Amino acid sequence: MPRKFKSGDWVKVKGKLTTPKMQVLKYVPKNDLLIGLVDNDSYLECVWYKNGERISEVFHQNKLIKTIETGGLFRTFLPRPKLSLT
Repeated sequence: MPRKFKSGDWVKVKGKLTTPKMQVLKYVPKNDLLIGLVDNDSYLECVWYKNGERISEVFHQNKLIKTIETGGLFRTFLPRPKLSLT
């Protein structure tokens, strides 16, 4: 099966509106239990951040779609500047 994504692509899980935007890290080998072979071209390791915690998970490439928007894995909180009248 040909590879659909490359490292650094931004993806989401198909059909779910509440899934986070994830970044593709790499393709990972996974054993196929039915055939007994190792599949190197179908499973992706993806990473995203939730409340400052890094979460990674392995997905099959057919369950993912590429997103148009890029960037923004984690939020940066900037303090509001204090106003001074003097």
